[in-house]
Amino acid sequence: MLTPESRFQYQTLLDAAALQANRGDAPAIIYVSSEQEPVKVSRDAFRRKTRAYGAGFLQLGIKPGDLIIIAHLQNLESIFAFWGALRIGAIPSMFPTLTEKLDPQVYMHNMNALVARSNVRLIFTSDEFAPTMAQTADCPVISSSELAALAVEEGIPPNAWHPPRPSDIAFLQHSSGTTGLQKGVALSHQAVLNQLANYAEAIALRPDDVIVSWLPLYHDMGLIAGFIQPLVQGIPLILMSPFDWVRHPALLFRAIHDFKGTLTWLPNFAYNHLTRRIRPRDIADVRLDSMRMFINCSEPVRQDSQQRFLQRFSDIGVREEMLAVSYAMAENTFAVTQTPPGRPPRLDTVQRSALQTEKIALPSQDQGDVITLVSCGPAIPHTEIRVLDEQGMALPERHIGEIAIRSDCMLTGYYKRPDLNPFRDGWYLTGDLGYLADGEVYIVGRKKDLIIHAGKNIFPQDIEAIVNDVPGVHPGRAVAFGVHDEQEGTELIVVVAEVDTQDLAERKTIMKSIRQEVARRTDVTVSYVTLVEPKWLIKTSSGKIARAANREKWLAERRTPKATRA
Repeated sequence: MLTPESRFQYQTLLDAAALQANRGDAPAIIYVSSEQEPVKVSRDAFRRKTRAYGAGFLQLGIKPGDLIIIAHLQNLESIFAFWGALRIGAIPSMFPTLTEKLDPQVYMHNMNALVARSNVRLIFTSDEFAPTMAQTADCPVISSSELAALAVEEGIPPNAWHPPRPSDIAFLQHSSGTTGLQKGVALSHQAVLNQLANYAEAIALRPDDVIVSWLPLYHDMGLIAGFIQPLVQGIPLILMSPFDWVRHPALLFRAIHDFKGTLTWLPNFAYNHLTRRIRPRDIADVRLDSMRMFINCSEPVRQDSQQRFLQRFSDIGVREEMLAVSYAMAENTFAVTQTPPGRPPRLDTVQRSALQTEKIALPSQDQGDVITLVSCGPAIPHTEIRVLDEQGMALPERHIGEIAIRSDCMLTGYYKRPDLNPFRDGWYLTGDLGYLADGEVYIVGRKKDLIIHAGKNIFPQDIEAIVNDVPGVHPGRAVAFGVHDEQEGTELIVVVAEVDTQDLAERKTIMKSIRQEVARRTDVTVSYVTLVEPKWLIKTSSGKIARAANREKWLAERRTPKATRA
């Protein structure tokens, strides 16, 4: 297996165990769905299929270093295309496909902005979407059936294959967003292999582990932890569509039960989704005792979410020591920190007032003015972490500042963006605010999202967590942000929440409850509460609430006559 000790044996991602000739009948991927029997892809089949897709790209004239966008459904075709591109030295990048939640015109505008800026050579997409995309795309588009027809090695001379070098860019991870996804994180083969080795040590990865994942492959958590890691390491990957999982959340537990899964990664909202949506009859015969870790990552970690998850599923085998946390980002390939296996993450109960006004995390035993934060764990091997003040000076423990990291698995740079320098004196500034305590990292919010209200630093996710618990609010569909008020001389707090009801009395009750709960639990006052219909809120391509975009949308609607202050 790839570990820090065996790292020297691996040169590029083409050294992945799933591409090797030994143990050809061992499973590389088992694709599960709610509608059909699992599809098992052996290592031999994976090796043949990826080479065939690579041959298809060669017949299309793709050369080493060419950028290929895979804007496809999450299925075996997109997986073979991704690895086929790697095999010929091209640069693949997984991209969200068009769904009913996305505006087609906005999607294509953003896609063409990416094509122009990044010199995209080819877009690979589904048969269903290819005709639409081909009409407006500014580069060639190829569909599933067209590429499959070309995916044969016959006629491809041996010298046409150009295996990559360790320093070559392996693939791009595009930071999630709402405005074009133009900031492609370029990762070299050596950086990705370093991450895989370091992270394998952090989670004590074993040959008998089984990774189960529904995560989208255009997100670093899904791409690295739930896709590339198992294929490189040669441990089974049980994969499913994120769309299928959202509709049938018990599919994850069923896969864990059927294939004795040991590791899975989940954003915080998934713990709530599983807890709310799974019915007892869905898991009547399911056991989760095989699991080593459910790893909470990608969103601010909420202790209440983890505890509800534990209480709800303890009777089918979930134990507290299975709960784990990782802090990660695409610019570091994936993981920055990881809580140690075998113990739950540490909790830090601190004074809320000191956190807001003094930017210090002071431990407190009081039951009143406190907030409990969940540790993200220590840095993984070969990764350093600092907390910096506004002047870039390192802060002592328990002082809030911007998280900065340095490692051997950092990005090469932002693809074709020489105007963006991601480093300052060799350190990457994450934009996340947090602190260190006893060598472990605690994240409190995003620097750009911070609300400064009456001299207090308010973290919007804290308000959003409260609002999401208010009866009548669509869980996970609330946003908080600040708007400057000249008369008050400070930022006022705005909450926008989606609700189903149109009954005026019910809406007034919900609005009153939002104000009361936020005031009771945070001692700050919400100035504006706006209730909106489902699907009003803007989300990023990875499903996160886009605070800045929603702020602009809210301000724009307030300029119209029908906008009212609640």
